[in-house]
Amino acid sequence: MDNTNTFEYNYSAEKAREVEAIRRKYEEPKEDKFEQLKALDRQAERRGQILSIAIGIIGTLILGTGMSMVMVGQVTYFIPGVVIGIVGALALGAAYPIYKKVTQKDRDKVAGQVLALVKQIQ
Repeated sequence: MDNTNTFEYNYSAEKAREVEAIRRKYEEPKEDKFEQLKALDRQAERRGQILSIAIGIIGTLILGTGMSMVMVGQVTYFIPGVVIGIVGALALGAAYPIYKKVTQKDRDKVAGQVLALVKQIQ
């Protein structure tokens, strides 16, 4: 009997994923409304996040400087250290309200686009 009518099939999930990843590189990007909506939402929050993180870092450094001056143990550094520490603490306390205000302002700018996309998606 002749075995020339055989069928052989090799499937590899890893190869299939790799082929799919390569295919996506060469495909034209699709205009997905949901992805656009998520990008607009991230864009509205990004500036507030960056600004509040920068203010928080600066406030932390100022507070640390004040604490270091207080802990030196010399009277000449104590009062300036307390004042500098309070300034740093105020900067830390202002970071979140600044984030909220900047983010709300940016959300108001993109609100029309977001609502239009939401209507198209639903």
